[in-house]
Amino acid sequence: MELLKYIILGIIQGLTEPLPISSSGHLVLIKNLFNTNMLTDVNFEIVVNFGSFIAILIIFWKDIIKLITAFFGFIFKKEKRKQYHADFKYCLLIIIGSIPVGIAGLLFKDKVDEFSGNMTLLGIAFLITAIMLFLVKSAKGKKEDHDITYKDAIIIGLLQMVALTPGISRSGTVLVGCLFCGLSRKASLKYTFMLYFPVSVGSMGLGLIDMIQDNSLATLWLPYLCGLIAAGIVTYFSYQWLSKMVQNGKLWKFSIYCLCLSIFVLFYFR
Repeated sequence: MELLKYIILGIIQGLTEPLPISSSGHLVLIKNLFNTNMLTDVNFEIVVNFGSFIAILIIFWKDIIKLITAFFGFIFKKEKRKQYHADFKYCLLIIIGSIPVGIAGLLFKDKVDEFSGNMTLLGIAFLITAIMLFLVKSAKGKKEDHDITYKDAIIIGLLQMVALTPGISRSGTVLVGCLFCGLSRKASLKYTFMLYFPVSVGSMGLGLIDMIQDNSLATLWLPYLCGLIAAGIVTYFSYQWLSKMVQNGKLWKFSIYCLCLSIFVLFYFR
């Protein structure tokens, strides 16, 4: 039974990580609904996040290899700078878009953790996510990957800072920012998950040392492994679902879900 709980939590992580409905908000909600201490296990959270990371890495593997090649090719191969320039700029856009949330995470992580148990704020956060997603229901920009400007990256990066709050979706916030900046749906989806990698690596890195030093890994390796696999598999397929929803202009449907969730949280925990 205990093993099944870890698998279920892995599935929930896999469903909510790519979708614009806030994975952190769902974990806080489940913790308070079922009064489970498993969700206070930071190590398990890192493990299931790593499962989602692997899945999204597989999806964007070719793009990542291309960008890494262009980044270092532009720096070290002067004769090919023109060839690599566009992708090198895209790498800079990813870095610029990631800086604000990185700084905010380091400065305000403790403050955010303090408020993570406040269910009224969680309900309001879900409502904010719902409103944001609804506002871009008909947005369909024309900018493609290499049309993104440094100004766009700064705006989107600043918006991503808001998603540190549980209940406000990171992927949803970045998608909204991209669409408001005039990016096409395809370009918005790609840039959203390119920004996911620095954030994910940073958050996992901060907890990795403590995780290695914790003896619980020796006794809980099987539940952790099952949770990781469940999170990875479900993340892969939930991303495919998100991709179709975004391409078909149906992102607003997630706003209905977040609105219902907000109403439930605000009334159930009042």
